[in-house]
Amino acid sequence: MTNVPSKITYYLEPGFVYVSRQGATVRTVLGTCVAVCLWDKVLRYGGINHFVWPAVTTAAEATPTYGNVATAALVRMMEEAGCRRCDLVAQILGGAAPEPIVGDHVGRQNVRVAREMLSRKGIQIIADDTGGSVGRKIMFDTGTGELAVLKVWRLRASDWHV
Repeated sequence: MTNVPSKITYYLEPGFVYVSRQGATVRTVLGTCVAVCLWDKVLRYGGINHFVWPAVTTAAEATPTYGNVATAALVRMMEEAGCRRCDLVAQILGGAAPEPIVGDHVGRQNVRVAREMLSRKGIQIIADDTGGSVGRKIMFDTGTGELAVLKVWRLRASDWHV
């Protein structure tokens, strides 16, 4: 019998960033929030953020709860882990709005900020599952870059916990 180490499973709360050089399964639940998953296609590891609001403009309030801060932090953490921006690819998820909201709602603003930040950093977006009116439960494998998305009509309180 071989001794195979168990894979880390991590639940990512809103306002947090997670990067792992080792394989980990990161789970989170998104409504209007957005998650950006980064994957280094050369070094073969990744990271993810989960933010609630699009942008903050004052340094005193800058936390990963905001998309501009969370995305910059994720890129910086990936670089600190040895990644080069030219080797990173991104997947963006979330940004839903309950119907019948129309116009420039917070979910749409969150998606726009994620796209703008990644474009500014020169990171290619290879997948985008955003918008609409349903929530998403996601699982991101930092060791393979694989992503599973389950769309749900109604998020329950229990969905927010491991």
